[in-house]
Amino acid sequence: MMNPSMQQSEFQQLIERYADVLSRIRTAAHDLHASVNQTYGNDHPYGYHLDMVVDAVRTYGHYVCASADDVLPLFFGAYFHDSIEDARLTYNDVTATARHYMSDAQAFVAAEIVYALTNDKGRTRAERAGERYYQGIRATPYAPFVKMADRLANITYSCKHSDADNNHMREVYRRELPHFLVSVAPAETDDGRFSLPVPMVEAVHALLAD
Repeated sequence: MMNPSMQQSEFQQLIERYADVLSRIRTAAHDLHASVNQTYGNDHPYGYHLDMVVDAVRTYGHYVCASADDVLPLFFGAYFHDSIEDARLTYNDVTATARHYMSDAQAFVAAEIVYALTNDKGRTRAERAGERYYQGIRATPYAPFVKMADRLANITYSCKHSDADNNHMREVYRRELPHFLVSVAPAETDDGRFSLPVPMVEAVHALLAD
């Protein structure tokens, strides 16, 4: 198992320190997706999914977070990861929104995560998430981790529900997993910002094995 970029206790202390800002980021992201009437699963508000993604960031973020300055961009990236793709924001909109909560340098990191996780144009799932898409994720600090948090959230939801749509998606995620893991992160890296935490990967395997 790779060494964590910071101690878990330090990461949790930083989350507590920034609790007020993180709460405001959460509200802004929830309100944004509500404004375009986006839902998740069985008519949950889309914020339900965003909170699941952020739960994964809270649990595993200490494995990748390189410094205190990266906490807010990391969480912002998780809350706003679908804002360009699904909520009609532009890259500049995302950057401007991030600047309400953090420095310009941090806002750049946050916006790059969101941009990297925005699917390409395509007629099929494979076209929308092709090699160029994954190449952008692999080249962007924290994007592999946030993408993995997004996938973990979706897999967790599909495994908790047994209707036809979730049964179908569970099989899609199971079939895609080998290619996804190879595609989403560099094969070897000494920079934790580009890595996937081993316990996080193990959690995905365990879910799909059941």
